[in-house]
Amino acid sequence: MGKTVVIRYKHGGENFELLADADMAYEYVTGKRTDALSVLQTEEVFKDAKKGERQSEERIRKSFGTTDLKEVVEHILKNGDVPITTEQKNKLIEEKRKQIISLIASNSIDPRTNAPNPPLRIENAMNEAKIGIDPFKSANDQLNVIVAKLSAYLPLKFSLAKIQVTIPADAANRSYGTLKHYGIKKEEWLADGSLRVLVEIPAGMQTELFDKVNKLTQGRAETKIVEQ
Repeated sequence: MGKTVVIRYKHGGENFELLADADMAYEYVTGKRTDALSVLQTEEVFKDAKKGERQSEERIRKSFGTTDLKEVVEHILKNGDVPITTEQKNKLIEEKRKQIISLIASNSIDPRTNAPNPPLRIENAMNEAKIGIDPFKSANDQLNVIVAKLSAYLPLKFSLAKIQVTIPADAANRSYGTLKHYGIKKEEWLADGSLRVLVEIPAGMQTELFDKVNKLTQGRAETKIVEQ
């Protein structure tokens, strides 16, 4: 059993506290642990954990709409104050930063050139804009706010790209699964055995798609952007 921490949550003027294992609580908020109850040292919801004073069922039901311990604990872990060390917090911020950069790079293009934004360019713009990362919010939940701040430093356009890909006959079968993964909207098997498909992907993933099909066909694939 590791170090015990008190996780606090306040709602409607009432205190709700949990006694939890510090490392397990960190694993839960970072998504590495999914069982909320497993982080608890004691399966109780307290009004004052240090004094051992339990919170009443009536107040729990009023605040959470249920007395189911699992649901209540999940809510407190998601919305409460989970103590973490400075090292854990910095690690979590860095992980979220990488996730956010990946999301922006995969889904956006530079509207001036219609080319994907490289991750390093996005990272540099985030540093220039002094964008802060919330270690406890998911990357998706922070994305819109961050993009709004980032747009003053880096032109961004979020869109889907429709790309026509033609694969030579001798590589068609081994390439089909990869193309299907990206989302085939239309497919056509040509008379010579080659495969022509229309895929629709986030605009920022064009380079990734081109690299994949060129590797599968030794550079013999034909690609054409139909719409962006």
